Amino acid sequence: MNTDLQRQDVNLNSLKQPLIHLLSQIQPHGVLLVLREPELTVLQASQNTGKELGIPTPEILGKPLDSILDAFQVDQFRPGLAEENLDLINPIKVWVRKREHDYAIFDAVFHRSAEGFLILELETASTEENIPFLSFYHLAKVSIGKLKATSHLIKLCEIIVQEVRRVTQFDRVMLYRFDAEGHGEVVAEDKIEEMESFLGLHYPESDIPKPARQLFLSNWIRVIPDAHAEPVELYPGINPVTRQPVDLTLSILRSAHDCHREYLHNMGVGASLTISLMKDQKLWGLIACHHRTPKYVPYDLRKACEFLGRIIFAELSNREETQDHVYRMKLANVQAELMDTMSAADSFVEGLTQYETTLLDLANAQGAAIYFGGRWSTLGLTPPEIELNYLLQWLNKLNPDEVFSTDSLPLLYSDAERYKEIASGLLAIPISKQSYVLWFRPEVLQSVNWGGDPNHAYELKQRDHEYRLCPRKSFELWKETVRCKSLPWKAVEIQASLELRNAIVHLILRQAEELAILAQDLERSNAELKKFAYVASHDLQEPLNQVANFVQLLEMRYDSKLDQDAKEFIGFAVDGVSLMQTLIDDVLTYSKVDIQGIEWELTHIEDALEQACSNLRGRIEKTQAKISADPLPTIVADGTQLMQLFQNLIGNAIKFRKPGEVPQIHIGVERQDDAWLFSVKDNGIGIDPSFADRIFVIFQRLHTRDEYPGSGMGLAICKKIVECHRGQIWVESEAGQGSTFFFTIPVGGRDRHHVHGRKSQNPLSGRG
Repeated sequence: MNTDLQRQDVNLNSLKQPLIHLLSQIQPHGVLLVLREPELTVLQASQNTGKELGIPTPEILGKPLDSILDAFQVDQFRPGLAEENLDLINPIKVWVRKREHDYAIFDAVFHRSAEGFLILELETASTEENIPFLSFYHLAKVSIGKLKATSHLIKLCEIIVQEVRRVTQFDRVMLYRFDAEGHGEVVAEDKIEEMESFLGLHYPESDIPKPARQLFLSNWIRVIPDAHAEPVELYPGINPVTRQPVDLTLSILRSAHDCHREYLHNMGVGASLTISLMKDQKLWGLIACHHRTPKYVPYDLRKACEFLGRIIFAELSNREETQDHVYRMKLANVQAELMDTMSAADSFVEGLTQYETTLLDLANAQGAAIYFGGRWSTLGLTPPEIELNYLLQWLNKLNPDEVFSTDSLPLLYSDAERYKEIASGLLAIPISKQSYVLWFRPEVLQSVNWGGDPNHAYELKQRDHEYRLCPRKSFELWKETVRCKSLPWKAVEIQASLELRNAIVHLILRQAEELAILAQDLERSNAELKKFAYVASHDLQEPLNQVANFVQLLEMRYDSKLDQDAKEFIGFAVDGVSLMQTLIDDVLTYSKVDIQGIEWELTHIEDALEQACSNLRGRIEKTQAKISADPLPTIVADGTQLMQLFQNLIGNAIKFRKPGEVPQIHIGVERQDDAWLFSVKDNGIGIDPSFADRIFVIFQRLHTRDEYPGSGMGLAICKKIVECHRGQIWVESEAGQGSTFFFTIPVGGRDRHHVHGRKSQNPLSGRG
């Protein structure tokens, strides 16, 4: 492309998308009049009225239409002009007396511009009669008969171009289909042998820019009888009422833009006829007819071609929709099976991944992944989990409302180039702000044949101090290997994913309602249990104290009368009472740890640690334990519970020290994305990894009370404290090698979701 495109003073977008509909020029094979209603006086006229109508253009301005066509003719069609739909009267055969005995017959076509002006276009008629209805009927009947003989879509396209060429006798007729990006491809062609074939070639979006495509939506048929003819200006060029150029969107005589005419010249085209192919109110494609020399196509024959194109293309659309319907029904069956399995399974994730019919079947994907509850569940070929995490962060920044799809993910998200072989295509639906269902398709290398280099589809030239775009001169085959693209996602697949999303959300909401009811029941039950624990602990303390007091009184009063066995039995009874009191106190402490009772506040971790160490001062001094810590942060948490947490963990580290060694205990901290990761490391006796999950269970012990006294409640209390803070706790240890207890506290306190520790550090990841 010309380096001048980089110039700051050139508005390239305006050059690529000119206001074609406001060009004040028409093609010279007809006459255009802009009329003011209801008088039907001429406001503007093309400057060829003298040649075509025998009235010089300056003289025709201000004249009423009945003075040009005579009152009798105008009275015949004036009632039709009162109708909103002017197609009901188009075309009309009219005659004009150019000189005394010289008459000209025209096809007259009316339309109203966007500003509300009546526009009359006159083309010289080839006959005095319109093509009768039976001619249209037989034309369509022959073509439809051929269509019924085939079911192949490409063959249908070939029939379309063959029939249009048979009717019009153009040198070449092509069916040109647009893709999702606006590029075009010639999918069918019929031509004379001497002309170059464009079949199978692709053409860049810039060949038919958006303004031109918009005009094809408004005008179903477009003819350029002579690509080399000089356009005719309107007089005056500016509408005298609006002081703006008149809108010629619906004009059949509107002149082609200079760039398009030059494009036709470069292709060796002398005349063209274009028929729009519409589907779902969108431009699906075009039937493009080319002739090497000028060729005029009468209005009636053009309408016949338009009629033929609509009839045949309707059949083509029906065949496409039939194929889509079959696929849609297949996906509907897959959806129904997934709905059943989701409802029957313990979780919707299990229902989508663990049965014979899975997510992969819903979107014809080679890989799928679900992120829900802080965990990934994957199927088939997917990127590594760390890449999935990065991809999820990128998607959250995009914040898609319902669905995101692309067949060229690496072009949008550069990190995806690392795994383009398995995930060049992505279809994603958000279940919530943090939860997604993703489908992946692999890269499919494609060889695309372009009609000329698409990277040099036009060049910028300067003429008379003005810049203009000029089309390329070469349409020779240019091959491109397309990388980092997958097969495109079909609309029916995207729709199926959206319907699945709705089903999942509905299922989650239903489960949430059920959980809310269970939570209310559980809250009621917990309140009763806490009340029971509190009452029971107080009621049990009194008889235990009495047992202890009376047993000790027996020992004091009858000491001289008791033998050694009796004294030992009394000692056992006192120890048992003491243990029972300890158990009761720990159960009471455990029952008090509750998320509802947490006092969320800014907590200085150093203060909580100092208080814990103060409570353990006696054991610390006795064992000469050395306690160190990283600089500790200030976080949102319950300071009292964190003090209890450190006290239990440090107390355990002292209790389970190695004989003959001074306990070395270090408290570490690390900031993660959305949590603080704390660690309490010791040099004690360690734990067999096979028991790593057991030690957090209430009343579970790995040693006898003779070896290490205690109730077995300490770590269970720690676990409950951490989980009430929306964190997790786990241990990494080897027997004889010391232990490191890790726990996380979310940065945002109670406003954060449940946070998992690093999987590489957490053998319990996914539990709880």
